[in-house]
Amino acid sequence: MPARKRPTPEDSVTARRALLDGLARDAGIFELESELVPLHPRDNTFPGEVFLRLAADALDWCGASRADPLALEGIRERFLPECAFRGRQNKKLQFAVLAAAALHGGSAPDLLDEVAWWQTDDFWQYALFAAVAYIRAAASRAGVPVRQACQDLAQRPDHPAP
Repeated sequence: MPARKRPTPEDSVTARRALLDGLARDAGIFELESELVPLHPRDNTFPGEVFLRLAADALDWCGASRADPLALEGIRERFLPECAFRGRQNKKLQFAVLAAAALHGGSAPDLLDEVAWWQTDDFWQYALFAAVAYIRAAASRAGVPVRQACQDLAQRPDHPAP
């Protein structure tokens, strides 16, 4: 995708489908990341927003709520074992995980204000990691294979950002 091209609704559908299809076929997270790189316009948070909405959908799908929350303790170790995060990387992942939970709860996190201090163009990758962790966690909570969770989530419509 050229740097000047703004992402379209079709690009959002493509990003969502690519992530769900990749996880359903048991693709590794770094394989998914490399497949999704062409969708990311330079100096843009896309497709990170798509991944955060998908993570929020996974929380909804598995029935996470204030009354019955999904525990975040150890989410990185349990559901992203192939990833190693150090220093600021942990904070970036934490922001993406909490931003997805905020979306699920009905709040809109200020992505641009947050990622401006990162001074890197990698928000979309941390949103991808958060989405993968939440989808895996949701499948575990529901007692179904990740493939089934992805198939069920694929049947739900995406909710474009306002």
